[in-house]
Amino acid sequence: MQWIPGAWMGTAGVAFLACLVVPVAMVPNLEVQAGQRPNEGEYRVLEPLQSGALSLFPVVRNDEPSAAKKWNYITLDEGLRSGEVEVTEAGRASGMVRPRHGQALPIRQSGDRVNTLALINNSDKPLVLLAGEIVSGGKQDRVIGKDRIVPARSDPIDLSVFCIEPGRWVGSSDKFGAVSENKNFSFMVQPSVRSKAMVQKDQQQVWNSVNQSVETAQVMAASPAVPLEGGAIGEALPSNSRGMNTTSYAKAMNDERIVRQVDSVAEPLVRSSHEVLQKLREQHAVGVVVAVHGEIIWADIFATPEMLAAYWTKLVRSYAAESFDNIRAGTVKASVVEAQKFVDRPSHGEETSEGETGLYNYSEVRGQTMSSFYLQVLLPGTKFYAHISRVAEEGTVGKLSPALIR
Repeated sequence: MQWIPGAWMGTAGVAFLACLVVPVAMVPNLEVQAGQRPNEGEYRVLEPLQSGALSLFPVVRNDEPSAAKKWNYITLDEGLRSGEVEVTEAGRASGMVRPRHGQALPIRQSGDRVNTLALINNSDKPLVLLAGEIVSGGKQDRVIGKDRIVPARSDPIDLSVFCIEPGRWVGSSDKFGAVSENKNFSFMVQPSVRSKAMVQKDQQQVWNSVNQSVETAQVMAASPAVPLEGGAIGEALPSNSRGMNTTSYAKAMNDERIVRQVDSVAEPLVRSSHEVLQKLREQHAVGVVVAVHGEIIWADIFATPEMLAAYWTKLVRSYAAESFDNIRAGTVKASVVEAQKFVDRPSHGEETSEGETGLYNYSEVRGQTMSSFYLQVLLPGTKFYAHISRVAEEGTVGKLSPALIR
């Protein structure tokens, strides 16, 4: 990576809410009101980081919320790897219940469910969950359907999820873990899958998107060569690269051949992450606008540069996976002006809100050409947005033309 003043240059993508497992606070809450949305001009978009067909426009804000700087939280990956966060099938949740006054809490036993898992946060910090994060194991791999915050030392909660492994309903393990636990990275689903969970909230559409992504991965695995930095062609992939014999998104994207292909786009950004993130911190960057083949498809914006850094690797890998979708292949490049308009555009459309009083609010604004999602922290005496997602074209991740974002 080479740092050029004013720019980044480099060579480097069944129902939603099931029955509650235990009594929880994650229900629509009329007392929790969405806060004032970020104003136009609050964020500034910089020249993009380029890697193959992927463009990442850093998003900068000049004044970080003071409360956000002091906020201590734990990520899903950190919690799963340390054992402080446990996830299991709903029917096995009784073993997770924390006793009170010498008696276990009552728990509704209704068997394992496709769209429900049970989670407990045993850490001393609140747990941040982002839509698109994968938990692997149990009877099927799942993806988290929406952002939320789980309080420290929580009782078991119902975790609304979507299946991303339609070909299996046999337990591989009692508990779930992060994808690629034994490697230096973990995965989120790419935007085309993530949007089906967040916007459409439809299991069949998630499965359809997973099948399409696995098919694309099959083609990637059978590719004769790996593109390297500068457009060079690397060594040929193994001759036995045809077919991965899996319906699991996580397993397909964790296939060594796919990892090599994704790395060809993501690694220049991930390998130099210290340098990249240091520069982003100096610029007070808190997020990115994502463009693939010149189309603006997504934005992830956090409260602080440190939060962006915590999710950097897994986000970049998800964006890189999306960049292999040749349906969008073209020569047009997205501009800083278009990316800025995508960030500044007011949210309009149907709005829903839920959360937990004194902890967080999660609101969704679903429009015809763009949907926005806000995770707001409601700490005593203060409010700030921990994470904002913007999804182009009502979550279909299609082309958001300049005419639509003006």
